[in-house]
Amino acid sequence: MLLQPRGSAVLRQQARVRSRPGVSKTIGISRSKYPESAAHIEEAQAASKPSVLTLARPGAKARRYQALKGTKPTPGKDRDESPPAMFKEGGTGASVRTIDSSDNKGAGASMGEQCQSVKNGDKVLIVICP
Repeated sequence: MLLQPRGSAVLRQQARVRSRPGVSKTIGISRSKYPESAAHIEEAQAASKPSVLTLARPGAKARRYQALKGTKPTPGKDRDESPPAMFKEGGTGASVRTIDSSDNKGAGASMGEQCQSVKNGDKVLIVICP
């Protein structure tokens, strides 16, 4: 289920999709449901990590390992990577931050669910919704 922003936010989101050729789907992450994940995505994108990502399920485990390499786990927290390992742009050089485990798992499940109909190699736009 794609999380739809309300009102003018919908128009801005649609304009972003139209301005990015080759984007097959917009993936929305809810700021109200997943505040730590949303903040990490926004900060990573502001630091030049891409918002348009290429789905690449094969190799996700290796990309996750590369992204998390050299970071230490914190009890009760997850290490979140942005871009996520399920995308070709994830892996080495990804932004990594420790965040609440339930926030991370919920955002990941939401993203995975929204990508069910997306084929490997297709591009998606990651946006933050209210």
